Amino acid sequence: MAKTSARLLALLSLLQTRRDWSGALLADRLGISLRTVRRDVDRLRELGYSVAAVKGPDGGYRLSTGTELPPLLFDDEQALALTVALQITASRPDDTLAEPAARALNTISQVMPARLRHRINALQVTAVEPPDTRPPATVDSDTLFTVSAAVHAREILRFDYASGDDNDQAAGKPPRRVEPHDVITWGGRWYLIAFDLDQQDWRIFRADRITPRIPTGPRFTRREIPGGDVAAYATSVFRGSTDHSGNWPCQGTVILDLDAATVALYTREGLVERLEDGRCRLTLGSWSWPSLASALAKYDAEIEVVGPPELTDAFTHLGNRFLRTAARFTATEA
Repeated sequence: MAKTSARLLALLSLLQTRRDWSGALLADRLGISLRTVRRDVDRLRELGYSVAAVKGPDGGYRLSTGTELPPLLFDDEQALALTVALQITASRPDDTLAEPAARALNTISQVMPARLRHRINALQVTAVEPPDTRPPATVDSDTLFTVSAAVHAREILRFDYASGDDNDQAAGKPPRRVEPHDVITWGGRWYLIAFDLDQQDWRIFRADRITPRIPTGPRFTRREIPGGDVAAYATSVFRGSTDHSGNWPCQGTVILDLDAATVALYTREGLVERLEDGRCRLTLGSWSWPSLASALAKYDAEIEVVGPPELTDAFTHLGNRFLRTAARFTATEA
């Protein structure tokens, strides 16, 4: 029995590594007869694995999808990658999938070989994100799966959408009709990118404000997203850009009277270049020129504007505003 079980695991492992296997090749790899291969395939089917027969001169087998989730077999690298991904998801308390991820992680840990368990225990990963002062936005898992299924099936999605901060449904408003394109995450929240059929334009909807209407349909031909790249389009929208490049709408370059190593510590999205005189060149972006000038002022160092002229004007604008503020404060104190 032990030998048969080991052989079944080896057969399952082979079936997972490529799409089609001929019976003769399986028999050769396992060192068994074609008759034994056929019996072992039948045993896997009895255990819940959907192994389809492939027609052809030599015949063969293919591991396909089934109606239930049978036991899975992972190699060491797959098990390690899966565990790390589940750790990251489970460590996000506001994530819709955090609790299922924690349960899946516990299930996998119980059956993991000792050699892998030691490696995983030495690699504990926690997703640490900046504090979010926004109200929580938990997405119902059924909503997430319904929207994702419509994206996959390319079916028109109808849904009620709460557009206000109070998250109340707008009374009497007709449902939105969209061609769903992608489900994404941004800043810890789920969003749907879709083409709005009524507005005849692309939109990004918060998933926690969506209440799907059933059924979906009909099917549609998938449009190309502006710019041709989902990540660049979403980044452009959230940054306030209109060119769909993913860049900030306002981008400028300055020279800071600080060394590059120090500036790099406090720069998440920007290009820091070291200069020979101990200073550095910094290229940064923002949603407006005044906000970019404000962001550059945080380094508390002398600033030389390289360009463009709009950035110089923004510094002048902010400087005059700060002078007026200081003057009012001085007058009040007097």
